Amino acid sequence: MDPGRAERMARALADKIPQRLRENIDVVVSPAMGGVIIGHEMGRALGRPALFVERPQGVFELRRGFRLEPGQCVLLVEDVVTTGLSSREAIDAVEMAGGRVIAAAALVDRSNGTADLGVPFTPLIRLDVPAYSADHLPPELEVIPAIKPGSRAGA
Repeated sequence: MDPGRAERMARALADKIPQRLRENIDVVVSPAMGGVIIGHEMGRALGRPALFVERPQGVFELRRGFRLEPGQCVLLVEDVVTTGLSSREAIDAVEMAGGRVIAAAALVDRSNGTADLGVPFTPLIRLDVPAYSADHLPPELEVIPAIKPGSRAGA
């Protein structure tokens, strides 16, 4: 909603990525839909092209005329990482398209630091958010309907 704020957040996140990784990034890739804006702004902050993957048939793939050169070094950028599953699926799509993900970044890591993306991962902020199964809620939460967070609400 606020392009200036998105730009500032991307610059702050870019500054947190270790220099040795930043200098090797050829292109930024983000997953649609939530990651598109921060991916675009991260591309601007790093002076690199920004592409995205989407799920037209339920599996991430590059679309809309995007392509990666074989071996291109990619920074995967997300808005929020909860379990890391979507990030790993996006990384697989990048690799299927010929790219090589060398690092990942997100505005928010809400995995309590447990997400393993298989590459160095830099969040702007880390939130420790407890998660409970619907049948083991603390008494103060029992009156609130239990919902699963993230983009995989039905899983």
